[in-house]
Amino acid sequence: MAFTIRTPCSSANIGPGFDVIGLALSLYLELRVSIKTSEVSSDQPLNCIITCEDQSSSPQEISLNPEINLITRVALYVLRCHDQRAFPVETHVHIVNPIPLGRGLGSSGAAVVAGAILGNEVGRLGLSKARLLDYCLMIERHPDNVAAALFGGFVGTYLNELKPEDLARIEIPLSEILPAPAGGINTGIKPPEPPLGIGHYKKFQWAKEIKTIVIIPDFQVPTAKAREVLPTMYSRADVVFNLQRAALLPSALGQSPPDPDMIYLAMQDKVHQPYRQTLIPGLTEILLSMTPSTQAGLLGICLSGAGPTILALATSNFEEIAERIIGQFKLQDVSCQWKLLEPAEDGSTVKRNTDI
Repeated sequence: MAFTIRTPCSSANIGPGFDVIGLALSLYLELRVSIKTSEVSSDQPLNCIITCEDQSSSPQEISLNPEINLITRVALYVLRCHDQRAFPVETHVHIVNPIPLGRGLGSSGAAVVAGAILGNEVGRLGLSKARLLDYCLMIERHPDNVAAALFGGFVGTYLNELKPEDLARIEIPLSEILPAPAGGINTGIKPPEPPLGIGHYKKFQWAKEIKTIVIIPDFQVPTAKAREVLPTMYSRADVVFNLQRAALLPSALGQSPPDPDMIYLAMQDKVHQPYRQTLIPGLTEILLSMTPSTQAGLLGICLSGAGPTILALATSNFEEIAERIIGQFKLQDVSCQWKLLEPAEDGSTVKRNTDI
């Protein structure tokens, strides 16, 4: 038995859509999974061996221990909710990861989604993507990245108002949901199953002319740190500012041919980007200097997720746009790489190898 899971990276917020809007992009985390069905026992922890091909150039290593690796821990959570204590005997998970870690491209969201799908596949559970979203939201509590990675495309997301008893279930600490590292096969006899319909999504149109440029600085901004700098209260004016633009953004990005001025205005934000400028050298200058009137082909620009990656939307002059932004980072002694990506419309996919 062999199959491959492909899960795209994602960019969240897209300017004004803080914790709401996400975009799946064509850079994929890949799990190449094989199971030796002829074997009846295994000396591997939890019957699983992990190998990894890390193409992300990230400084931290991806753990090869199935009790520590986020992907396999999520898979075990899904399995244990269905009374399966470990992976099938002799499960081999080969990870191919080109998504930079901690850079605002949804690396943890992709890992959570891929892990949930892995549990569904090896356990032969037959869960729908809609149900898998509930499992993902028990772990990754913000729906924008995981919904984009799971369903693909340009999405708006929301969380349902749950009954008190269901709300209590999703507020359980992650340590009680995911199998604990070094916890072994008997950790979490019956973890809490997610309520039905924690979150939902709506896929929006995306104009075919629009491409995405991601400029990835060579440093990390942990999501927790990026959230710490945000205020606990906002002025009414700032909230209305974002609501106006978030309401306009899906229509603007779905319109063909694109209207640069409308898109640029619709991607403005006063909820998170102003407060994260202290964490990202050069961000202020980049957002102020790059406009459709000063750069041909540019439509809009914003921070990708919590950063530090910059997301620029454009119809042409992709390399020129990237080099201008990279030049601003160089003034701050920050090196970067850049990629030209497109929306990943299919989201996460599973391809079965019938030859094995």
